[in-house]
Amino acid sequence: MQITRSTDYGMRVLTRLALAPPATRLTAGALATESRASEPLVAKILQRLVAARLLVSRRGFEGGFELARHPRDISVLDIVTALEGPLCLNACLPGGAGCDDSETCAARDVWARAQTALATVLAGETLERLAEKTRRFPARAMPEIRIAERHVACESKSA
Repeated sequence: MQITRSTDYGMRVLTRLALAPPATRLTAGALATESRASEPLVAKILQRLVAARLLVSRRGFEGGFELARHPRDISVLDIVTALEGPLCLNACLPGGAGCDDSETCAARDVWARAQTALATVLAGETLERLAEKTRRFPARAMPEIRIAERHVACESKSA
């Protein structure tokens, strides 16, 4: 199993929103610029995060995207599941397509334990902790995004 590029960018986008003051909205364009991804890719990721109820989207002048709940209440498992689908290391496990040999497969127990361990690790890490770790990194050159009361002033045509 490998995390896709979309999930990597999704983590960046959510971490950036977690670093912003509460109720701050950022546009898709601003989030794309900061995550160094194309705006169409970020827009697709944002749609999936909204559908998973990790983000809220608002249209209009003060529109943009904001976290749907506090970063401490969003786990990495929530994010991975929203962007990758349910964890499923093998077809014989819950969430998989099924396997004719699942009753007699000697490796099934190994896959099940590995999947449980992965889910435990991902569920144990929160977006809040990732944001705190990010705060400690030296700032890299990023375009300035000015945060107003409820929106971001930036050069973007869409939210």
